[in-house]
Amino acid sequence: MNNSQPLLEIKDLHTYFYVKAGTVKAVDGVDMILEAGKKLGVVGESGSGKTTMALSIMRMVRPPGTTNGRICLDGVDLLKLNDEEMRRVRLSQVSYMPQGAMNSLNPVARIRAQITDGMIDHGVGFSSKADQEKIITELLEVAELPARVANLFPHELSGGMKQRVCLAIAIALRPKLLIADEPTSALDVVIQREVMETITGLVRDLNLSMILIGHDMGLMAQSVDRLAVMYAGHIMEIGEVDDIFADPLHPYTLALIRSLPRLGQRGLFEGIPGIPPSVINPPPGCPFTARCPEVVGEICSKQAAPLVQIQPGRWVSCHIYDGAVK
Repeated sequence: MNNSQPLLEIKDLHTYFYVKAGTVKAVDGVDMILEAGKKLGVVGESGSGKTTMALSIMRMVRPPGTTNGRICLDGVDLLKLNDEEMRRVRLSQVSYMPQGAMNSLNPVARIRAQITDGMIDHGVGFSSKADQEKIITELLEVAELPARVANLFPHELSGGMKQRVCLAIAIALRPKLLIADEPTSALDVVIQREVMETITGLVRDLNLSMILIGHDMGLMAQSVDRLAVMYAGHIMEIGEVDDIFADPLHPYTLALIRSLPRLGQRGLFEGIPGIPPSVINPPPGCPFTARCPEVVGEICSKQAAPLVQIQPGRWVSCHIYDGAVK
């Protein structure tokens, strides 16, 4: 999509799960790039394939799932690495903050041990106990947590504190890329804002790149530079976040933006009629056809639209723009 080598380049990514009911096409031909130092949001309804895409990047999809395509991090195709090579890439080059910090921490291990486990596994040596404590304290402070948290168990922490612990673990080895999977889910709105300010501040201060996964368009508007809209395993639109909010091109993007509550219109909520399609043996055509108010003809239900560039950095998958309809 441009001439310089991006930090992350995803090309023709397919992640399928082969089950008795058929083939679950969770991620179906995704193309995406992320420049170094940039924050990319991936937004869409539940079941769009956002988390599966993140797990594919981390090489954490297990049978009956398979992942094919290219996932190049700094020019290295992660799908071609063996298991040991990929283990070394995780945490040191790319880190993943899983959805639901409440359930992602070990309930019977102190926070100290959970922070150092990954570091030790990657060969980080501590010259002394004092050195280890200093590093743990620094990581907790960066995540805006007091040093005493190191001695606690997860059940002794609030939801926001657990999420910050996950952040401290994720940045322990200063990775190039941080993937945050709905980091504010199950948190109240005040804590959501505080946690996101901490995450985005760290990404800026450490000069990291970030993929932020979620379904809150309002949160994306405040937190990312670029936005990718996913639906039923496909990318519908990609562009600068300000451009997408100012002029959404895909009907699904517009519907997501319109679903946001608006000041001055109390009690008025505009949802998206219908439900997302099944990704088990999906029919041909654009996956949004059954819910789309802008269907332009039979081609929408018969042939999926390619992801085409409308202007520099702005891509959309819709027959309105691909020249198929005259």
